[in-house]
Amino acid sequence: MDSLSELVNLLSSNDKKLFRQFLQRKNKRSDVKNLQLLDLIETDDIDSLSKLYDSKKNNDAYHALYKRLQDNLLLFLSQKTFESNHSETYDALRLLVVGRFLLENDVIKIAFKCLDKAERLAENLEQFNLLNELLLLKLQYAHLPGAEDLEALTTRFLRNQADMRREAKLNMAYAFLRRELQEIHLKGKIVNLTALIITTIRKYKISEQDLMTYKSIYQILFIANEYAAIQQNYGLIERYINQTNKFMQGQSHKKQSYLFYHISILYYLANFHLRRKNFAGSISYLKEMMDLMETDSRYYALFYLRHQLLAALNLFFTGFAEDAIALLHKSLSNTKHRTKPEDIEDLRICLAMFLALCNDRGSLKQLTLLTRTDAWYEKKMGMLWTIRKNLMEILVHAQFSNIELAMSRLNSFRRRYKKYLLKTSEERVLLFLRLVEKYLLKPDVAFETAYRRAVLNMAGRAENNDIFTLSFIAWLMARWEKKTAYKVVLTLIQDDNYAQQDTPGLE
Repeated sequence: MDSLSELVNLLSSNDKKLFRQFLQRKNKRSDVKNLQLLDLIETDDIDSLSKLYDSKKNNDAYHALYKRLQDNLLLFLSQKTFESNHSETYDALRLLVVGRFLLENDVIKIAFKCLDKAERLAENLEQFNLLNELLLLKLQYAHLPGAEDLEALTTRFLRNQADMRREAKLNMAYAFLRRELQEIHLKGKIVNLTALIITTIRKYKISEQDLMTYKSIYQILFIANEYAAIQQNYGLIERYINQTNKFMQGQSHKKQSYLFYHISILYYLANFHLRRKNFAGSISYLKEMMDLMETDSRYYALFYLRHQLLAALNLFFTGFAEDAIALLHKSLSNTKHRTKPEDIEDLRICLAMFLALCNDRGSLKQLTLLTRTDAWYEKKMGMLWTIRKNLMEILVHAQFSNIELAMSRLNSFRRRYKKYLLKTSEERVLLFLRLVEKYLLKPDVAFETAYRRAVLNMAGRAENNDIFTLSFIAWLMARWEKKTAYKVVLTLIQDDNYAQQDTPGLE
């Protein structure tokens, strides 16, 4: 998809009508083809050039038209965003623009009132860059009657400069950690997270007090959560969870300006406890998360599907499969035009997993709806997510007797990911794949002692104790247990020593 198509896809049907009116007002000549190009993009017509211009000699004219349409769409989106956004940050920005206009036109008293109100909003929101612009404007007009005392203005300006430098250091540290995370994720770089964070804090000269803000806690938790997901071991980040709990307990009031970070933190806490099989703790944080989401419609829309995903996972892994499946069906049916595709794909693959573990053929239909390329999934959802998706496709096709297709997918998976898995020391995935392949080639192998012992050994290893990893292993165990994989995984979760218990035929 090209950049202009991506922009057009951001528009709702009403937005498209308004954009057409916007173009019609701007068009000074009757032969302008921007509306025609917009029609062709909306219908995804690949022959748009030939339909707009008779000759290939007009290739340059087409690209000029394309660029003008894109520039107009960006202008339309910027105006629409500025007009329709009712956040306090935009309110402060509007007041700054109006205040500057009034000062330039000698309406001084009202101008300073606008700027005072804007400053209060920006300060409450900790929008240090916006505050910098406001204070610079006040300093520029400090000679006018009714202006604030110059010394008081200068003191606030210098204090804000210090706040800007502090935030800049935190953002640089966050960017550095995100880059290191990519090295771990894509290249298998071996890193101790705690040592990395300490080194980064020292490198950017960040004090302990600087870290005690909602934004800083959110950024650290984001890094920690991603690291734990890559390592598939959430025990590695327990110290950061404990530090977060201490910080949250010390906050006597919940400021609206920190709502995004506060909700995000609760999401990470709920996810941590889910992955550690503390379902009651996870559900408790999800309830608190929903309470905050309901105070602001913007954040309700932003976090709703993520909340529903964790809620469904908690239901499923505590024995309420039907409720979990119903919740995901309902969530998917309520998705909006602007819903992030990543959130939809997360729900869909989760639904496919639930149905497959319950031996429901509906999982095949859900898999057919995961239509994007592996390259897209790797970029948007991550390598681990994409690898799990491909493994699940192999298992589901095998489960419903599509053996040839399962073998074909297995061979494709090995060609695409073997080198990556070896590089990132994930040989256990290749071991799992070999066990699946043995079953595909000879289903009766599931009843052989050596095969069953190999599967149970995987289930008993500490690094495979994650709920998703156990779900894959449960699929193999279900082949000889004569139960659904769902019943097997519930047993594995409820009894961590399940793999070590005496099993008939293994003496």
